[in-house]
Amino acid sequence: MSQYIVLIGAVINLMGVFSYIKKTVLGKTKPNKVTWLLWAIAPLIASAAAFSAGVRLAVLPVFMAGFLSLLVFIASFVNKKSYWKLEIFDYICGAFSMLALVLWGITKDPLIAIIFALTSDGFAAIPTIIKSWKHPETESLGAYTAGLLNSLTSFFALKTFSISELAFPIYLVLLNIILITGICKGRLKMIKFL
Repeated sequence: MSQYIVLIGAVINLMGVFSYIKKTVLGKTKPNKVTWLLWAIAPLIASAAAFSAGVRLAVLPVFMAGFLSLLVFIASFVNKKSYWKLEIFDYICGAFSMLALVLWGITKDPLIAIIFALTSDGFAAIPTIIKSWKHPETESLGAYTAGLLNSLTSFFALKTFSISELAFPIYLVLLNIILITGICKGRLKMIKFL
């Protein structure tokens, strides 16, 4: 039964991200390229590390987060109107994110890899978290809601409840909640000003 719940979560995430990609191509959503590229790299590495540590079906939502982020990154180059101006802070977060990935590469330990992948993903998320609170109109609520539902399905497929299984799904749940809250609060502020 748990495998079906995880697969349903993956399909929901797929639909949410395809909506985000469509809005990106139309120029309505403006993804931060640094964030989305690193959001692709870190979960894909964490997925490989978790898989090498013996995690199987529970890693699917994490893998989907990385793979679909890669698709968003690619889509962000299609329409010039979907451009989001990167600032020094974005590059600093990207540099710290890449440093965490390099440190993982040095250790080769699956648990260390997951910790560094989480750190990398967290640094990559900071610019988009800030953007979701300050400029909610540049983000898509549906994609993060689908991401939250996808992340929650991981808990149905857990076998050992180890750090290898729990770390990234818990992080993704919290991250999506923060992004959803930022977008909703920001949009409520915008409505109050109208």
